Amino acid sequence: MPTASDIKRASASAAAPQTRNWIAPAKVAVFIAMLYPLARIIVLGMTSGLGANPIEFLTRSTGLWTLVYLCITLAITPARRLTGVTALLRFRRMIGLYAFFFAVLHFTTYIWFDKWFDVAEMLKDIGKRPFITVGFAAFVLLIPLAVTSPKAMVRKLGRRWQTLHRTIYLIAVLAILHFWWMKAGKHDFELPKIYGAIVIALLGWRLIAWLRTRAARRRA
Repeated sequence: MPTASDIKRASASAAAPQTRNWIAPAKVAVFIAMLYPLARIIVLGMTSGLGANPIEFLTRSTGLWTLVYLCITLAITPARRLTGVTALLRFRRMIGLYAFFFAVLHFTTYIWFDKWFDVAEMLKDIGKRPFITVGFAAFVLLIPLAVTSPKAMVRKLGRRWQTLHRTIYLIAVLAILHFWWMKAGKHDFELPKIYGAIVIALLGWRLIAWLRTRAARRRA
């Protein structure tokens, strides 16, 4: 007579092909959908729709979409645990790389189109506008996460990979701080408050889950 573990393994094996059947087209669909912000920028640029200050539009748009994709990346784990759909984890790396991609566009827009690689001007900005320093720190921290995202690096780093990728929590906090300080000059806190609340909720969920796990281990 088959045991409960045998039945469980058989069910998992039967479900695996079904998962593969929808995961590939879903990944393609998500990949294309997440190119929308870039496609919109290109279309607006070709039709003179970037407004009176195109550089500011590019900077704000790429920065905002970086934050959006960071929030989606952070939401994957809670969504997976709440829904029980383990396959959601298959999308996390791709969405995280999109966050890095738009962060690169955001940073490039600043140092190239805004400052024309003028190091002296950028150093002045750092002194006058500390939100740039915070944003740069978040960008630098994103780089090792992007570099170590391939499966080969995951296997090579082992447990250290997970420790390294927890840096995304600090990156999210720095991104919100960067956004908040940037908007402070215009006293426009509507979006920073919204995204700040989202990040707080996502990080708060993780803290609560960690505390519950720790309490359960103590009881055990």
